[in-house]
Parts: sequence; C-alpha cells; structure tokens
Amino acid sequence: MGFFGSLIIGILIGVGLIVAFARYQSNRARHRSDLAKTIAAFARMTVEDSRKILSPKYYPPWVLNWLNTQLEKIWPYVNEAASELIRSNVEPILEQYRPVVLSAIKFSKLTLGTVAPKFTGISIVEEESGTGRVTMEIEMQWDGNPNIVLDIKTRVGVSLPIQVKNIGFTGVFRLIFKPLVGEFPGFGAVCYSLREKKDLDFTLKVIGGDISSLPGISDALEETIRDAIEDSITWPVRKIIPIIPGDYSDLELKPVGTLEVKLVQAKDLMNKDLIGKSDPYAVLFVRPLRDRTQTSKTINNQLNPVWNEHFEFIVEDVSTQHLTIRVFDDEGLQASQLIGCAQVQLKDLEPGKVKDVWLKLVKDLEVHRDNKYRGEVQLELLYCPYGVENIFKNPFDPDYSLTTFEKVLKNEEDANELRRSGSKRKSNVIVRGVLSVTVISAEDLPSMDLIGKSDPYVVLRLKKTGKKLKTRVVNESLNPVWNQTFDFVVEDALHDMLVLEVWDHDIFGKNKIGRVIMTLTKVLLEREVQETFPIDGSETGKLNLHLKWTPQHMYRNS
Repeated sequence: MGFFGSLIIGILIGVGLIVAFARYQSNRARHRSDLAKTIAAFARMTVEDSRKILSPKYYPPWVLNWLNTQLEKIWPYVNEAASELIRSNVEPILEQYRPVVLSAIKFSKLTLGTVAPKFTGISIVEEESGTGRVTMEIEMQWDGNPNIVLDIKTRVGVSLPIQVKNIGFTGVFRLIFKPLVGEFPGFGAVCYSLREKKDLDFTLKVIGGDISSLPGISDALEETIRDAIEDSITWPVRKIIPIIPGDYSDLELKPVGTLEVKLVQAKDLMNKDLIGKSDPYAVLFVRPLRDRTQTSKTINNQLNPVWNEHFEFIVEDVSTQHLTIRVFDDEGLQASQLIGCAQVQLKDLEPGKVKDVWLKLVKDLEVHRDNKYRGEVQLELLYCPYGVENIFKNPFDPDYSLTTFEKVLKNEEDANELRRSGSKRKSNVIVRGVLSVTVISAEDLPSMDLIGKSDPYVVLRLKKTGKKLKTRVVNESLNPVWNQTFDFVVEDALHDMLVLEVWDHDIFGKNKIGRVIMTLTKVLLEREVQETFPIDGSETGKLNLHLKWTPQHMYRNS
C-alpha cells in the first residue's frame, strides 16, 4: 500500500528524466510529432504483447536494466525513508478497513528488507489524439524479505503480535504524465495507480503462537490487508503527484454512474454450524470502503435464504471495476465465518438493461481452484451511466426520466409528481397493479408415489401479502398440464416476490416437490413474459409460466 506508493515516488524521478531526455532531443514542435508517432507505433502493445515480440534476453534492456540498476542503488535509502512514511500513511488506512472483531491495528516493526523490486515489462497505452498526456504501464515483481509486525487488539482485550511473512507480489502499475508542457521536465504532474494485481501472496504468523488457533482472526486480518491494497492504490483509484504548480483536478477519480443491485436469494449454502443451519447474511461492495459497503439482513437457520433487498453503488470506471459479494454465517459475538464469495465484472453489464445472474460462491477470489460446492446467489443488476437519463429507464429509481418504465405509470402526472418529490429512497416507491399468472404445465417432475407417478398441484403466493391460490390436482402425471390463470392485486410490485410451490397430493398428506421464487422486475419492464423455470428442490423438474402485468398507478408512500 504505502510501500508501493513510496516506491513509485522514488522511481518517478528516473522515469521523468527519461521522458524529459526524449523531449529535448529536438525542438518542441518536432518532438510533439515524433512523440505522436512513437505512441501510435506502440499504442496497442501491452506488457504481455511486447514479450511475444521481444525475447526475455533482449527485453527492453535500455529501459528495464537501467531502472532496475538505479533502484538497487537507491533501495537502502528508499527503505529507510519509506518505512516511517508507510507507518504514518498506512495505519489510518488499516484502521479504515479494520474488521469489527478487532479494536486496533498498529505497526510495531516495519522495514522493507534488503531485496529491491524488479521491473519486468513496460508498454505505452493508446491515447486519443489531443489528450495531451503519455500513459505508461510498468510491470513490477517483488519477492521481498521485509520485517513487518502488526500489533492487533481484539474486542475482548487480547493483544497479539502478528508477523507478515513470505510476501510475493506481481502487478502492473499505470503512470500518466499530464499535461505535456514546454518546460522541464516536460510534464506538469504524474498520476500513478496499480492497474492490475496479478499475484499477491503473504502469510500471517502470531509471534510465539499459531494464528490458526484463533478462529476468524486470520481470515479477517488477511481480508483487511487485501481490501486496503485493493482500494488504496488499485485502479481506478489514482495518486497524483504535482511536479509543476497547477490545477490537476481532471486527473482525480470521478463517478461515472450508479450500479443498482437487488440481492434476491441464495440456494444450497454450505452449512457452517454443527447444530442447526447457518444464519447467512451478505456483504456487497464495488469499493471496499466502509461507507460504501452494504450489508443485508441476517436470515436465521436457513441454507436457502430469500433477502429481496435493494442496494445502490457508485461506479468510477465501468471497464475495470467489479461488484463483490461475500456471504457469511453470523456467529453472534464471535467472528462471522465466510461461506463463500463471488464477483461480477461491470463491463459485462449492458447499460440500462436489467441482468439476472446466478453466481457460484468460491472460497477465495484470488485462488481459482475450489472444488467444494458452497452454494449460489441470485442478483439483479442494472448499470446506469450519468448523462443518459433520457435514453433508458431505471425501474428502481423513479427520479430518472425513464422512457421504458413509463409503462408502469398510469399517466405522466404520476411521473411528474415523483420527480417533484426529490426523494431517492427506493423503499418508499410504490408500484401498484394486477399480476396475472398462468400456470401452463410442468415437465419431468420426480416420482413421489410407489407406482412411479405423482399427483402434482401448484400453490401460488405473494411473499409480502401472503395471499395464496392453488391449481387443481392432476392425478398420476409427471408432466401435468394445468393452463389455469390467477390474478393478484399487487400493492408494492418493486419489492414483492412471487413464490410457486409444487406439491404432490396424497390421501395421507402432501409432499413438497420444490419451488420457484422470483421478483417482479422483468414482468414490470416487459409487461408480458413466458418462460420455463427450473424447480428448486427437484433435479429435473421445470415449470412453464406466463406472466402479465397490468399497471394501475405508481405513487410515493409518505
């Protein structure tokens, strides 16, 4: 974190001299032309691309060898100067990300060791004409021998010295030189960021003990360190170093849109409790800052929780950022246990279009091999860029001027009233109408009777109101056909859910085959939907439905 920042500051002078030397080989006008040609020639070449062209033996020795040699020479001084800088800058960052099971995190020892990092690649990033900047990406590898000891205190008053050992890091740093000027050193400021974190390994050890004997502490501390690195220096976060006095606010991090997330449900979660079932809750973030991290409610004693909660996140760079979700088992006063986590790349979302996804949970996002099945989580995602409010509709936010979502408004007066209200609390937005559900048929239901058949019927229920309706029983069939239509008056469509349970009728009782549960988002947007849904709880069963939405009006509940 602070180490990487201090390291980059240390080498910027050297890189700056290279750029300045190139600029002053000719007059200013001629240099700008040559610089443009150079950028055009190398524009689309990444570090990996350049390695394919140039073998390691000849890989830019005129830059990399010089940088590595100079860094080795100044490393003792960088180590000495950076240690105190890291201590003063990083401790507040660690405190910002400190997990709730800890009351304090501080450094007791901090030196960077004797091994300097190595620069292993360099490339020029393509820029649009007229940007007035040069962007470079430099790959760095460090297998260091630092002496880093953290003093942590738990909520119960226990103090532990934790040593950070066996650090291995490989990443690509992005350097932006802007603006290009006609005076030494040739640029006004430098902006740097960790563009890509390829590998980060480290181990934690309690001095004089074993950290694994403290359940939850090791995972929480490791998560804290990784989150702090992720959000303190990783792109799109960027650090700006003014070289020549001026206004460089255009280099600062700025929001470009919002991400609307509906946490719908999870299924088949791994059980973390010895007695009973897990008590799952979810933590979601685009950037792991505390004030930008959202936490769902806890669903007690449930491996198939239904949350149906809505969150909103700020997006700064849709091309590189991602949504992270972590599902935990709430252990009360003890540290929560991680059930699993998942990520969604924001670049995979189409602006203005709701995307419904099921994500498989894994133990660690950094380690891609995870053979254990930990369950799945369902999300509805909508990316809303700023400045395009008149192009598409946001079904979760009535304050957008959203043309497609006017389908659920009775008339324009309702929409104007919503805009005048100025509030953005989704929980107060009420969409009312009639939901018509036609239960068409089911396919490949499991046999629940001794004779190899079932007597299936479907129970339909709105989750918020609890109103129930049911189909007729189709005797001795694994592929029943109902073609029955049911109407529900929905008071709050944005926050309600439709639950359909498939049962087997029996003289002596009934047996549950499975269920289908869904939000009403898709039918609100499309007005009419016909789909086949897999039945949870059944390996092969499917339910064929037709849904139709007839809006009445939309209003804001005060």
